[in-house]
Amino acid sequence: MSITTIRTATLNGVATIEIARPEKKNALTLAMYEAMAEALRAAQAEPSVRAVLITGQPGIFTSGNDLEDFMQRPPQGMDSPVFRFMEALLDCDKPVVAAVTGAAIGIGMTMLLHCDFVYVSDEARLAMPFVGLGLVPEFGASLLVPQRLGPMRAAEKLLLGDPFTGSEAAELGLANAVLPASEVVNQARRVAERFNQLPPGAVRESKRLMRAPQREQLRAVIATEAELFAARLRSPEAQEAFQAFFQKRQPDFSRFA
Repeated sequence: MSITTIRTATLNGVATIEIARPEKKNALTLAMYEAMAEALRAAQAEPSVRAVLITGQPGIFTSGNDLEDFMQRPPQGMDSPVFRFMEALLDCDKPVVAAVTGAAIGIGMTMLLHCDFVYVSDEARLAMPFVGLGLVPEFGASLLVPQRLGPMRAAEKLLLGDPFTGSEAAELGLANAVLPASEVVNQARRVAERFNQLPPGAVRESKRLMRAPQREQLRAVIATEAELFAARLRSPEAQEAFQAFFQKRQPDFSRFA
């Protein structure tokens, strides 16, 4: 099934969610977030599904939000499609495997923090450039990235927005392995299909136990980030950053204090 450039299919116990908008670098619109949220909910409810696979297109996982769509229809509260997608991914107690086929920017990177397995192409570039856009981290990144990387490396990735390679993602513990681009999806699918041989109840309960200690803290952080993110969207700094993006120039933040 294909809805608004999100393709879904279920085969051999694996529900695949494929981001399929390569002409726009797989930039995510509100309709795409809605489709992904629905696909995750459907996979969660379907007993024959043992695992979920999220992937993109050759050379691109997702470049993050479609800025034009995002500015025309910014998130309005936790019921907006982007937050429904976040909620659906957080609530999925089946294993989620990501095949990062190329660049993963913004939420393309932060969604990986909530996947159970991440396999990255050796051609991939990952980045969380929120501050450079006059924004703040989202999807719990302000909690999870410092936890995993330590505060100094987290500052490089979140405050400076430094991009990094698939190899560095694996070294930092943000990915299970880096693979040749042609092997990423097949490896991710092999891992997802292994859950056909495991007891599904034990898998689900074990995942819940692994996530339980900071579940409520994470949700609180995501809500706080969302409130600040929405406020920052209206800030003069963000307006300058977005105008510079659309005008294909470097932003000038020199007048801000």
